[in-house]
Amino acid sequence: MSVVAIPTRRHPGGRPSARPRTSPTLTITLDLVPGPLSPRLARLVQLLGELAESGEGQLHPVEELAAGPRPAARPAAPDHVRILAGSRLVRQGDRVVALTRIEYELLLFLAERPRRVFTRLQLLSSVWGYEHAVARTVDVHVRRLRAKLAGSEVVTTVYGVGYRLADEALISVDHGS
Repeated sequence: MSVVAIPTRRHPGGRPSARPRTSPTLTITLDLVPGPLSPRLARLVQLLGELAESGEGQLHPVEELAAGPRPAARPAAPDHVRILAGSRLVRQGDRVVALTRIEYELLLFLAERPRRVFTRLQLLSSVWGYEHAVARTVDVHVRRLRAKLAGSEVVTTVYGVGYRLADEALISVDHGS
């Protein structure tokens, strides 16, 4: 397994921030199986190495797994939220969370776009697919989503603007299941 973290570049005309921010990173995790790499995967690993060598990022190999059977999956943390996009299920720890279609779409939309703030109208347009509803409809669905995911801070309110995925949210999206 290998991990690479690449800090994003600052825009030259960007305005100074009132508060110091940590440099955002892109983390890529590759689960490498024993044996030869496919040509596409070998090219990806080569490109990541080139980025690290050019100084645009850092390559951090994670400890090699011992040869033999993979360890059994450990139980999920009780507040870890896992979205199984293929089956449209949401799990919090070991329990399945029953969400309505809109709650699921809202959670998936925010989880796929971390660190971005969305206004109520943007969410109505992107998640609901229309803008003619009352903007406070979003507030109701966010409140219900928070109640169903009690114990997990997932959605953060940006006062005067809208909503975003919380920085400390333990959430993952699995598009394969």
